[in-house]
Amino acid sequence: MNSFIQTIAIYALPVIFAITLHEAAHGYVAKHFGDLTAYAQGRVSLNPIRHIDPVGTILLPVLTLLLGGILFGWAKPVPVNFSALRDPKQDMLWVALAGPGANLFMALLWALVIKLGAALPESDLARPMILMGEAGIKINVILMVLNLLPLPPLDGGRIAASLLPDRMANSFAKIEPYGFMILLLLLITGVLGAIIGPFINVTIKMMIWFFGLGN
Repeated sequence: MNSFIQTIAIYALPVIFAITLHEAAHGYVAKHFGDLTAYAQGRVSLNPIRHIDPVGTILLPVLTLLLGGILFGWAKPVPVNFSALRDPKQDMLWVALAGPGANLFMALLWALVIKLGAALPESDLARPMILMGEAGIKINVILMVLNLLPLPPLDGGRIAASLLPDRMANSFAKIEPYGFMILLLLLITGVLGAIIGPFINVTIKMMIWFFGLGN
């Protein structure tokens, strides 16, 4: 039990930041391109309370940490009115990319936290910083890769729809009502891990190599 509590303590901050900033980034970029929906609802914010979903942000990540497997979770989706964007089809690409982009940025910051912790070997903070940094990299890379899957309503589905010709994009978008059920089915059957696992591992290894974290 103590080990599990320690794991929760290490992962809590990275999980909250990863999911919160992912959603805030969508709202910020949507605002930049003309849609004020998220801004009007106070969702262009770094305040985690505005984004936390009790099940998706707290319960499910805790269960996946306890049971093992792919860390899975979500925040309250930031509302985006794509028709309010200045160029809906083109701008949708950037709004969708903002979330995974925020996760990549945070993974890089957590890598720097590890470097800082390694540079302070005599400090009592060194070990917690390194462990939290490793958790931060893992969580953000998982969320980035997961959300880039070309499955509506994931960000990758929005990206694919913005790049497809109009007729194909409209047909593709019809999958969205079933997207979450498909995702859960892939998760339960282990197919999701088999699909995104190699991409996650390669991305983490590249970051370890780039920052020299394996030394």
